[in-house]
Amino acid sequence: MAEQSLPHRRHIMENYRILVLDPVSEDGIKELLDHPNYDVDVNTGLSEEEILETVHDYHALIVRSQTIVTEEIIRYARQLRVIARAGVGVDNIDIDAATKHGVIVINAPDGNTISATEHTMAMMLSLTRDIPAAHKELSEGTWNRKGHKGTEMYGKTLGIIGVGKIGFGVAKRAQSFGMRIIAFDPYLSDDKAQEAEIEKMEVDEIAAQADFLTVHTPLTPQTKGIVGEDFFDKTKPGLKIVNVARGGIIDEDALIKALDGGRADGAALDVFEEEPPTDMKLLNHPKVVVTPHLGASTVEAQEKVAISVSREIIDILENNTIVHAVNAPRISENINKELKPYINIASHMGEVGIQLMNRPPSEIKLKYHGELAIDDTSILTRSFVSSMLKPHLGENVNIINALYLLQEQDVVYKVEKKGKAHGYSNYLEAELINEDETLVLGASVLNGYGERIVKINEFQVDIKPTKHLLFIDHQDRPGIIGEMGITLGTHKVNIASMQLGRHDEGGNALLSLSLDQGVNDEAMKELSKIKGFNGLKQVDLS
Repeated sequence: MAEQSLPHRRHIMENYRILVLDPVSEDGIKELLDHPNYDVDVNTGLSEEEILETVHDYHALIVRSQTIVTEEIIRYARQLRVIARAGVGVDNIDIDAATKHGVIVINAPDGNTISATEHTMAMMLSLTRDIPAAHKELSEGTWNRKGHKGTEMYGKTLGIIGVGKIGFGVAKRAQSFGMRIIAFDPYLSDDKAQEAEIEKMEVDEIAAQADFLTVHTPLTPQTKGIVGEDFFDKTKPGLKIVNVARGGIIDEDALIKALDGGRADGAALDVFEEEPPTDMKLLNHPKVVVTPHLGASTVEAQEKVAISVSREIIDILENNTIVHAVNAPRISENINKELKPYINIASHMGEVGIQLMNRPPSEIKLKYHGELAIDDTSILTRSFVSSMLKPHLGENVNIINALYLLQEQDVVYKVEKKGKAHGYSNYLEAELINEDETLVLGASVLNGYGERIVKINEFQVDIKPTKHLLFIDHQDRPGIIGEMGITLGTHKVNIASMQLGRHDEGGNALLSLSLDQGVNDEAMKELSKIKGFNGLKQVDLS
């Protein structure tokens, strides 16, 4: 489990002071209430002005979603070290301000797992048996048995996008209903899928085969709108959809179009692109069941999240360790100056590596050579892993929780250190491995030139990480680079720099380009048709 040491800043004092600003389970914070080193004040429903008057000497705040923790509140809380969100989402907390002021923000990502899982099943059952509409009619005095003919779940195929703890929980419960489970998750291994009797598929394959669909991913650029027009174009008629994860994963406009056009037969939604939702066409649609973001709203879940943050507050203040931070504290000033330039290149290696691979790795080997191998390189490892995980797990991944989250994905990592680095004073190498491919990246920081990626698989390269990169695996032949240049120029893409790696004339080669603009889909299709181009990968760095 990932832990990060913090400087112990406690002055001589009698007790730590905790302020609870939103209603939380009293049983959940019992450990804090009973602890001899803590004074806990529960003061809910305060305005920002009232919070500013009282927050000065508190060491930790506990909130749910009602209280907005602004930068001014954080600035006024002179002793503040922890802001604890008793739940998952932290949209109501100014994360940047907390980070700037050295305050750790924690949440409780696992406390609602059972509740969200069960709510997914409740929504699925409500949808398939038309329970809300039948209840409404009968409560208004209408006995209408013929108007509410449901569908059995037994023998049907459930597609799941995102197979983390909640996705696995839904799969297990759906199997007890006699459903076949098909699923997509970039980190779902063949062994884990086989053990859970889940058939791994791509998203397009799920669209073509699923009778029911449920999504359980974070909202990231990769998952936003993953269930959209393209998805619905491939579905068989009658699909029923459930979303108890995050609004935006399902494109709401495309969903309405699919419901009206018969590509989808119903949807059960607990989350929305905008909350509270304002699209009454969606809320009032006769084929839609809605609830107001109730996935975590159970007595048990609220107790679990309160217990989780209470224990972690004690861990941070007493033991100086963190597990569930959603922000990364500023890098300590005591980090060796020799190491600091390598943090950026390690982060960029993670970004490049995950975008060059077709699937995430199941194993990572990190090698540190040269003088930096003498130092504590854990922050380099965390920086690499954090950047590698973010495209699939979202922006909450950081150097604090990176190794913890890597472990949750069943990815094995190994670190090797050597005192000598041939050709470089310091050298980093990352090997990313899955069942289909192996990628090797090498990097260094060159005096006077800055960070460079110097190796990609068997090719020696010299690439400065920039925002837009394009890598082309190709067969070396005269004229091929000219054709590429014409295609990019036609699409108004300017080449800032270009570097070619090859072993033999006419053999396999790697072309690396730094671009001033990103390459659109149409241009990528045209480039892929150039004779000798075997594979293209566009990489965008943050």
